[in-house]
Amino acid sequence: MTRVGAIDCGTNSIRLLIADIDGGRLTDVVRRMEIVRLGQGVDVTGAIAPEAMERTLRQAAEYAAQCRELGAERVRFVATSASRDASNASEFVAGIRSAFDGFDVEPEVVSGDEEAALSFTGATGDVIAAGARPPYLVVDLGGGSTELVRGDRTVEAARSVDIGCVRMTERHLRSDPPTDTEIAGALSDIHAALDLAEQTVDLSGIGTLVGLAGSVTTITAHALGLPAYDSSAIHGARLSVEAVHGACDDLLHRTRAERAELGFMHPGRVDVIGAGALVWRTVVERLVDRSGITEVVASEKDILDGIALSIA
Repeated sequence: MTRVGAIDCGTNSIRLLIADIDGGRLTDVVRRMEIVRLGQGVDVTGAIAPEAMERTLRQAAEYAAQCRELGAERVRFVATSASRDASNASEFVAGIRSAFDGFDVEPEVVSGDEEAALSFTGATGDVIAAGARPPYLVVDLGGGSTELVRGDRTVEAARSVDIGCVRMTERHLRSDPPTDTEIAGALSDIHAALDLAEQTVDLSGIGTLVGLAGSVTTITAHALGLPAYDSSAIHGARLSVEAVHGACDDLLHRTRAERAELGFMHPGRVDVIGAGALVWRTVVERLVDRSGITEVVASEKDILDGIALSIA
C-alpha cells in the first residue's frame, strides 16, 4: 500500500486528495477543495493577480503541511495552464517548490491528452462498475476550460476548449443577474467552442454522459433539492435532461444574493455558477441532439483521482 498526495490547481479552485493505493484501488484519507481563483483576470492582463497568487500559495502551503502530517510518500501537483503561460508564472512555480520542499514537487501543466486520460480514468471507474452503457462522454467543466473526452475503457478522443465558468463570467456575464444580451454573447462563444470540439470528438452514439467538477456538482445539488452540499448524494446521481435544464436555468437567472442563500452553494461559486450552468445546459442540449440522451450522470471523482492513481 502506498499513501499519495494529489493536487489539482485549476482556474477557480485548488483541491487535495490524500489517498491510500493498494492494487489499483483508491481509498480516500482526505479530500478537500478551496476556492482561490488563481485565474482571476489572467484572460485580460496575462498575469496572475498578486492577491490570487497569495491566496493560492497560502493554500498550497497548507496542503503540503497536511501531506507531511499524514505521511504521504509521494505527491503530484497538476496545475492550470495559467501557471505556465502567465507573465509572472516563475513566481508561482518557485512558491510551489518552496511549499512542498522535501517532496520534489513543482506544478505540472500536463498535455491535453494526458489531462483527458487522467480525467477519464478518475471519472469512469464507478460509472463502469455501475454498469452504465458505453461509450462514455466525460465532460470536465472547469474555471478556464472544459474538456470533452470520449471512450469506453480507454480514451478514444479528447478536446479541451476555452469555455469555463470564470472565463465566461469575466468575458460576458457581468450583470447581476446577467442580461439577455450577455447570455447571447456567451452562448455564441460556447457554441463555437463545441463546434471546435466536435472536429475531434464524435458526440454521436454516446451511451452515458458524465459531468465533473464544481459547476456540475453544484447544479446537481440544486436539481436534487439538497439543503446542504452532500457529495455522497451527488456522486453517481442520474438526472433527467429536464431536471438539469431546470436547475441550470434557475441558477443562471438568479441574482448573486439569491444564489448565496442556497445551503449547498460554496461562497466562491456564487458569482460564476451562472456561467457554469449556461455551459453545462448547452453541452447537455447538444448531446440530446447528437445522441438522444435522456439522462446525465454526475461524478465526484475526476482528474484528482486520476492524478492519485498515476503516482502509483
